This record gives sequence, structure tokens and C-alpha cells, in this order.
Amino acid sequence: MLVSRGTFVGSTGGGRNTSLLSWNRKCSSRTTRSWRTFQATRHHVALLDADMCGPSIPKIMGVEGEQVHQSGSGWSPVYVEENLGIMSIGFLLSSLDDAVIWRGPKKNGLIKQFLRDVDWGEVDYLIVDTPPGTSDEHLSIVQYLSATQVDGAVIITTPQEVSLQDVRKEINFCRKVNLPIIGVVENMSGFVCPKCQHESQIFPPTTGGAMKMCKDLSIPFLGKVPLDPRIGKSCDEGKSFLTEIPGSSATVVYKDIIHRIQEHCATHQSDVEATA
Repeated sequence: MLVSRGTFVGSTGGGRNTSLLSWNRKCSSRTTRSWRTFQATRHHVALLDADMCGPSIPKIMGVEGEQVHQSGSGWSPVYVEENLGIMSIGFLLSSLDDAVIWRGPKKNGLIKQFLRDVDWGEVDYLIVDTPPGTSDEHLSIVQYLSATQVDGAVIITTPQEVSLQDVRKEINFCRKVNLPIIGVVENMSGFVCPKCQHESQIFPPTTGGAMKMCKDLSIPFLGKVPLDPRIGKSCDEGKSFLTEIPGSSATVVYKDIIHRIQEHCATHQSDVEATA
């Protein structure tokens, strides 16, 4: 696999959202869908679902039930579009309700196999959607991708302090393993009524929210994604929210966040080439 840019997507704790811009599976659907923005720009994108116990990418991307095929060059990823390939343990389970009850070494072995034995081809972006926490999977991914000049991590949180507490640990993890932080996204940042467009604070930012945290820790703040029930509905149906609801305020925010990430990746790539 030849990778131009690698991006690590994560959050921490229960109910926060990474399957994106994204770690608990109940919320991750609100974030992963925006990676279709990369695909829409005709970049070749590889999306690796590194959540061994809660693989939601196949459902969200509308390819649930698809099979992974073996070829002479390795496993073939499942393609949503000709330039958007996906690999997930969800494709390898005999039933959608099967539980993956594995210890760390077996999970790490499969992650390594996904990176080594999947015939991704040449890709512009490798996006790794990680599970909750700072555990074996995260350490393995950082280790296996250390030679690829990973662009960095996008970290997802919600506004309340109980979420920010966990995300600070994720930021600390990134710093300890020398993983650059592209920035933080605040998910579920206010509820926008689809009828009247009035915004209400469902999860009040009691300590200032992600923006203040980013200012205190001197890391980039990428934006606030409002809580729109149509995002969850689109993900449950395996449809692109950006395509289905192009006029939503959340769509505008998603696109702006992706643009910021792309700008970071381009700058990082230039810096790497300049020092090579």
C-alpha cells in the first residue's frame, strides 16, 4: 500500500463519536459519514475500521453484508465508490450480532493484517477509525504506521466536562507517542430544530466546551457539529447525509472541518518533502 496521507480519528470514553470525524458506536455514526467529503473530491481514500468489538463502518457506509474476497495480491477491500475502499472486521463475521471476544494480541494481529495484507493500492488518504480509549489498538496503529509520516489525529468530543475529561487523556496519549494532533471537533454541539432552525443546548458546555479546552492546551479547534437527528437517520440507512441534506447547517460545518483537515495534511506533506 502506498499512502500519501494518513489520518488517525478518535475520541475517548462512552458515547462520543468517531466513526469520521471518529469513539463509542452509538455516536460514531454522526462523524464518519463526513469522510465521504474526501471521496467526493476524487481523492483515493482507504477507510480502516479499527474497532474490533464495535465495527459500525459497514452499516454507516451502506455496505453491511458485503463479503471480503481474497486475491493473489491479498484481501480486496469493499468499495463504496471506485475511489473509496473500506475494510472492517464487520465483513468477516458470520452474523451481524456476533461478539468479538478477543484479547489484545489477537486484535493487534488483525489490525496488522488489515494494513499489510489488504490490497489497498495507491491511496491519497488512509483514515483509521479507532475504538474508545487509549488501549492496545491505538498503540498498535501508531506503531505500524510510524514509517508512513502520519499526518495526525482528529479527536472528537462533546461539550460537557465528563467528555472533555476523557478527551484530555487522548490528547495526552497523542503527545506521549509523538502523534501530531490535527485538531478537535465538538460533536452534538447544540440541537438545531429541522423545522424552525432554532438551536438549543442539549449538552451545555459547563466548563467552556472544546473550544476553551483547545485554547488552554494550545491545539487547533476544528469546529462544532450540531446535533441533527437526520444525521443518525442517514447513517442507519447507509446514506450520505451530505448528499441527502445538503442545506443542513451540519453539512456546512462538516465541509469546513474537512477543508481544514485537508489544509493541514497538505502543509504536513510539504514539510515532510522539504525535510526529506
